Amino acid sequence: MSYILEGKKDNYEVVIGCEIHAQVASKSKLFSRSAPAFGASQNSQVSLIDAGMPGMLPTINEECVKQAVKTGLGINAKINLISVFDRKNYFYPDLPQGYQISQLYQPIIGEGFVEINLEDRSKKKVNIERIHLEQDAGKSIHDQDPNLSFIDLNRCGIALMEIVSKPDLTSPYEASEYVKTIRSIVRALGTCDGDMEKGNLRCDANVSVKKVGQKELGTRCEIKNLNSMRNIARAIEFEANRQIKIIEDGGKIDQETRLFDALTGETRTMRSKEDAMDYRYFPDPDLPPLVLSQDFVDSIKKDLPELPEAKKQRYINELGLSEYDAGVITADGDLTIFFEELIKNHQAKLAVTWLTVELLGRLNKLSQNLDESKVTPQKLSGLLDLIKSGEISGKIAKDILDEMVENGQDAGKIVEEKGLKQVSNADEIERIITQVLKNNPDKVNEYKSGKDKLFGFFVGQVMKETGGKANPQIVNDLLKKYLQ
Repeated sequence: MSYILEGKKDNYEVVIGCEIHAQVASKSKLFSRSAPAFGASQNSQVSLIDAGMPGMLPTINEECVKQAVKTGLGINAKINLISVFDRKNYFYPDLPQGYQISQLYQPIIGEGFVEINLEDRSKKKVNIERIHLEQDAGKSIHDQDPNLSFIDLNRCGIALMEIVSKPDLTSPYEASEYVKTIRSIVRALGTCDGDMEKGNLRCDANVSVKKVGQKELGTRCEIKNLNSMRNIARAIEFEANRQIKIIEDGGKIDQETRLFDALTGETRTMRSKEDAMDYRYFPDPDLPPLVLSQDFVDSIKKDLPELPEAKKQRYINELGLSEYDAGVITADGDLTIFFEELIKNHQAKLAVTWLTVELLGRLNKLSQNLDESKVTPQKLSGLLDLIKSGEISGKIAKDILDEMVENGQDAGKIVEEKGLKQVSNADEIERIITQVLKNNPDKVNEYKSGKDKLFGFFVGQVMKETGGKANPQIVNDLLKKYLQ
């Protein structure tokens, strides 16, 4: 399905490439032993290397190398056995060395690809140009004092994987789906936690437009630090339309770096876009070339976990899930773990419904993530046990789940305290059915004369008399018997 933007004079295509900055999951930074933990007090996780002190020599973190190789294998990429670290020179207060150690000419990971799901349920191959390792910069703080800016170097030196796609993306939806796919892969591999709110995975989108059918690409603008799938799509949509308006008004697109304002839904100029030559890249003299053996790569490949797409197909083929349900479950690592716990004791389709529709539906209304939920896999499994045993009905189970989400109580305790156990005594239900039919002779006659839809009325009356606690299956069976 082609994505065409209509201008006043012509129709346009948008061309997008994404640079994803994924923080490597490791216990220390790329070239020092400082911890990379989020939320520590300012400047409490800074070594002499991170602070750029004279004479300090960086030493490569082997775990970060392993994580980069693992990610490369997860995106079907070539692993370069020899790679080189370069110095990217620029001066900014939160970069104490005056340069960033990165990789430009010989990155650790070469070309690869992933497949994304499109809106019409077809698949599209997105080519990836490279993954390189680099160290993060610090953080400038401008809102603590009216006259001063402050510097926090805790992030300085944290290992990042920059995952650079080719300009294969042609719509805001494709771009957000691509980032979602990469995020699910790195989370499944355990190479990055993918937490976009903390900035542990963020996206820079390079956007340009061209007239439909035009071969030459337009001038691109880079939108920095997009931190949600929704904002990625919104920013690209706005930027593409902004460029079209400039072109149709006779203007020229300036190559620049822009920021997206989530409140206004607009992008704004940050700085003119630098080219590689502006950074004066050259090989870092303190770091020798990184040389890997094929045995090292093979040992990592041997232990790769099941990736989301393979897991999705397994859920479809072995568990009978729909493609949509399997996609929802495997798109989020936390959701997958939760689901795997549930299906140890329950049927997959029941688990999917109560996890994605019931639990996630309630959490979304509260703007909570799954990891913030008071309902653990064990607690939700306990609720499903009560449904399966017939102790409670599905309707009562929904009311119980409301309380569980609010206070985290076990389902069994709520049932016991509130006397919600389902009525499954056939004699008791027969007595109530007899009374309901006796109280509604007109409706009985109408039903017998062919108005079958009245069956639901009788079920409702019986459930009303039992406070919704009668076993629905027993009610249905006995009602059919009495009405016949």
